[in-house]
Amino acid sequence: MKGYFGIGVEGVTKAMNVGALFRTAHAFGASFVFTVNAQYRRGEGSLSDTSDTPGAVPTYHFASIQEFRLPQACRLVGIEITPEAVELPSFRHPRQVAYLLGAEREGLSADAQALCDFVVRIPMRFSVNLGIAGAIVMYDRLVSLGRFADRPVAAGGPQTPLPPPVFGEPIWKRRQRRKMQAAAKPAGEG
Repeated sequence: MKGYFGIGVEGVTKAMNVGALFRTAHAFGASFVFTVNAQYRRGEGSLSDTSDTPGAVPTYHFASIQEFRLPQACRLVGIEITPEAVELPSFRHPRQVAYLLGAEREGLSADAQALCDFVVRIPMRFSVNLGIAGAIVMYDRLVSLGRFADRPVAAGGPQTPLPPPVFGEPIWKRRQRRKMQAAAKPAGEG
């Protein structure tokens, strides 16, 4: 899968929730994790983050939403229950993205939502734990951008695996080889 993703939280006070989210992000192959204005202590978070994500994945802590920074060309997607939000099953994930989840009770701040390129909601009757919400979003990204066989019409899994992708050689190399071949031909040949 091309691209990368990071995931983080704003204003969270429960280190166990952050630890669970970070562990799940590590398992899904996150390129980075982060906190914004959060009361996260690595020692407490490690009780649920048994993979020690901050020891294996770049981890950033921002004191406020005003100090928050992302890599160039990285899109910010807020996860929030709002009427204007795009429902997750209808959302096309950017290839370079950071997902931001809000505090357990308050959700994403208005300032954070204003920074988001998109706000997405998981179609549910009520809010779930932020670690679970993050896992659902990361799984949806994997399923929608990953290279998997189509689901069969009947129950069960596909009978034949997807063939491996076939890549030609880079365009630059083809052009170089053609130039060399053209230069090697004697004058008058075509």
